[in-house]
Amino acid sequence: MKLRFAPIAAALCLTVVTPALAIDPPYQPRMERLAEIMGSLYFLQPLCQAGTEDWRAEMAELIELDEPDDDQRQRLAGAFNTGYTAYARFHRACTPSAREALTRLLTEAERTAREIHTRYAE
Repeated sequence: MKLRFAPIAAALCLTVVTPALAIDPPYQPRMERLAEIMGSLYFLQPLCQAGTEDWRAEMAELIELDEPDDDQRQRLAGAFNTGYTAYARFHRACTPSAREALTRLLTEAERTAREIHTRYAE
């Protein structure tokens, strides 16, 4: 008789103990990619002296405007840092490949930001 209720009791315990997970907005993967690009630009642009944008400040403003929960905020910051370290590992000076990466990243950032705005802005 006791064994009959064991699966039900186990299922109840799992539902009580499991924390509720937040649902990501549909644009979250694109935002994480944009954060990664901005981190890369934060490293590369001063290296090549190609502009005066403060990509870190831009990222902070973007996060503030989006108002993500703590988990989403951590993932965005992590993506930004991943983008930064990806280029910091290999580039110490502005080489032709660093300039090419900078150009491509600027183009991708613009395209991604436009896509997010066009598809998901209220």
